[in-house]
Amino acid sequence: MPDQFWALVVFALVATGSPGGATTLATASGARFGFKRTVPLILGIAFALALLMAVSGTSLAAALKSNPFLEFSVKAFGSAYLLWLAVKIGLAGPPRQTEVDTSRPTSLPGGAVLLLINPKAWAMAMGVASSFSDMVSEPIVLGAILAGTFVFAASFSLSVWALAGGVVARLFIFDWHWNVFNGLMAVLLAATVMQFWF
Repeated sequence: MPDQFWALVVFALVATGSPGGATTLATASGARFGFKRTVPLILGIAFALALLMAVSGTSLAAALKSNPFLEFSVKAFGSAYLLWLAVKIGLAGPPRQTEVDTSRPTSLPGGAVLLLINPKAWAMAMGVASSFSDMVSEPIVLGAILAGTFVFAASFSLSVWALAGGVVARLFIFDWHWNVFNGLMAVLLAATVMQFWF
């Protein structure tokens, strides 16, 4: 159990810290709104990931695998939404002083929804649940261990990415800096969706 647990912790840190949809959104939000206003997005993603891990650990993976139509539907809907979000980020342009009151970062529920429709998150949850299923004999205990590990790993990793986005934003002087950054974030987000399918 201890060896498997530390392997799970390392995997969770790598999985939540490696570039992907959630890290791209955290970086873009950190750059646009700052770390403090990005915290709800981070917590929404982290808690939704914990919920997904808990449910996967207690049999969601088996249910999705046994119903290919449901699995495909989750992938298709989530991919379409993430691609729409990539376009929105890519066309955002630089933040303006007049946008401060009207422009809003993603809320905690919004962050949770973004995670729950992300096909990569579902695939990761199913993979983790099946890979570490023999760590403990009780499915409920497995779900709790997976949830706890991933909520802390995701909170830490996404905070680092959001802080990095805030640092990068301070270096942007011209509008074209923002246009390039937003375009890069959009391409990275779209690439994570394409990677999942191909």
